Amino acid sequence: MPRSGWPAGAAQIEVVDPLWITLSDGARLCARMWRPRTAESEPVPAILEYLPYRKDDVHAREDSTIHPYYAAAGYAAIRVDMRGSGDSDGVLTDEYSAQEHADTLEVIDWISRQPWCTGNVGMTGISWSGFNSLQIAALRPPALKAIITACSTDDRYDNDVHYLGGVPLACYLLPWASALMSFNVRAPDPAIVGERWRELWMTRLQGSVDLAELWLSHQARDDYWRHGSICEDYAALECAVLAVGGWADAYVDAILRMLERLQCPRRGLIGPWGHQWPQYGHPGPQIGFLQEAVRWWDHWLKGADNGAMDGPMLRAWMPDAVRPAPDYVDRPGRWIAEPALPAQSTTPLRLALSGDGRLAAAGDARPADATPLAHCSGQTVGLDAGAWCAYALPGDMPLDQRRDDAQSLSLDSDPLQRAIEIFGNVTVSLRVSADRPSAFVVARLCDVWPDGASTLIARGVLNLCHREGRDRPLALTPGEPVDAIVPMKATAYAVPAGHRLRLSISTSYWPWLWPSPAPATITVATGGDSVVEIPVRAPQPGDAALPEFGPAEQAPPLQTTWLRHPDPGIALTFNPGTGETGCEIRRDFAAGQRFPSGLEYRDHDPATLTIRDGDPLSSVVRVHRRIEQSRDDWRVRVELRSQMTADATDYLLSTAIDAYEGDTRVHSRTFTSRVPRNHS
Repeated sequence: MPRSGWPAGAAQIEVVDPLWITLSDGARLCARMWRPRTAESEPVPAILEYLPYRKDDVHAREDSTIHPYYAAAGYAAIRVDMRGSGDSDGVLTDEYSAQEHADTLEVIDWISRQPWCTGNVGMTGISWSGFNSLQIAALRPPALKAIITACSTDDRYDNDVHYLGGVPLACYLLPWASALMSFNVRAPDPAIVGERWRELWMTRLQGSVDLAELWLSHQARDDYWRHGSICEDYAALECAVLAVGGWADAYVDAILRMLERLQCPRRGLIGPWGHQWPQYGHPGPQIGFLQEAVRWWDHWLKGADNGAMDGPMLRAWMPDAVRPAPDYVDRPGRWIAEPALPAQSTTPLRLALSGDGRLAAAGDARPADATPLAHCSGQTVGLDAGAWCAYALPGDMPLDQRRDDAQSLSLDSDPLQRAIEIFGNVTVSLRVSADRPSAFVVARLCDVWPDGASTLIARGVLNLCHREGRDRPLALTPGEPVDAIVPMKATAYAVPAGHRLRLSISTSYWPWLWPSPAPATITVATGGDSVVEIPVRAPQPGDAALPEFGPAEQAPPLQTTWLRHPDPGIALTFNPGTGETGCEIRRDFAAGQRFPSGLEYRDHDPATLTIRDGDPLSSVVRVHRRIEQSRDDWRVRVELRSQMTADATDYLLSTAIDAYEGDTRVHSRTFTSRVPRNHS
């Protein structure tokens, strides 16, 4: 864990709580501000984080470790609950809406005009607030000079929680829709908003939206997903961008794309971490990221000539090979430097899929090795996938891949004659046909150890109906070969000499991906028609010249009392009587806590996925969320029960919301919908 501490020359700080911001339509947003005590007489730049994750309960501890640190470094750090969340007015009806953008622009303008602000504003955040930092930067508010965006994306369709390679994310689409809805319908705190709390609560409950239906109504990349995707116009961003993430996070590709395609001042940092800030990133090593962040802010918001833009465009962790395990405390490796992207330090290693089950050096394929390879996966390939997005929870890391490899079309290289370091995006070019009008493929690259253990290096997904673009799906003609490129998620991995590389291709990947309507058999052409291309990096002189990071620091965390400690985990089950495989996922981030304000908060969030092998239409996702809030004699709770199934033609959704004041149910609503399956 990071040590508790303060930046050099730390200023004495004060907290303004609540800080009310009134928007032009009369809506009030509730915020908390940490700032130097002298800010009223000696104005300071401001740093904004704007998100719906409830500053007074769910996010209170994390906020307390970051924003006070910035305040002690000479900033007004402002944490705002967006419209419809926490103690703010209104209803939140979707992610990254036009309303959210308009509100944020007003907030930035309001901050810049306050007497305690110099007029310079930065924006920061991880995940949601990292996303909207990018989106707001693309709108170019005059006061916004720089952002720090962590674990975020430039592409809302192809690099977020809804779809992967054009296939619905079974493990995330409905669970996240349920989670976000539960944020939207939780009650404001009477101790903060006063007697209006119940009116605001009822407005939220009555205005809630079935987000799963909304997202499934846009199964291809259309204008809905283009909104908020900065990849539509990278040139729109003009302020400085520091993009941060980890190889175990789901959004790391966006960092490489942005560093390559943005035209504004930019730098990137990629560690071994999951979906976390680097000062408490897991797997380690953790680093002194807050010190780096202050240096960034000092340069762009205070004009300090401190070398914040010196050094390489990207600093990244090159992990050593590791044996497969459900978790790692640290990933051994080293920091590397890339002065520009795309990386000039890599050369492609091209391996052709051979009809005899080998990965052969491209160009060495022989006519005798051109036998087509047919394959149809069972429905439970993917049980050892680990989490789609790692949060440092037990079981998040991919397990030994041998079980999944054995149920896939797998091809091995010869043992490597020398060690190689992979850096960037592996791609698989396939000449392939299917016996169904819709099918998808999952490609995995693994490090096979001399004793047979298989460590996942990278993987990618492609809905074959999206082979010509995510915005123009085309049904397959059964038996007709098509050319398809499967890009794998960006990676860095050092493969030792003597190890083999394995490419495995499957037509299912559960519980990550929603199954195709019927089991599909694919036939892959070989003999040079299908190739995997691996970017191999040569060590660079700049690697050894990188300075060391400082120790991981954070402001002292808010002291809360645990009413129930978090109990996260992933549990797999198999019922031999029914043939049903189950997967229960518990994130359990907030668990049960009592805050210094006297507020008590409890959250239960299990998601259960089940399927029967051989029957893709048996797939079911269920989520039951229960959230309780209380203080003294005030007690409320919300329960959400959501389910997603499918038949051959439609997705079927249902969500029931029940809200209670004390033991009395004060609101009940059920959403049901049937959404056509479009090329999925």
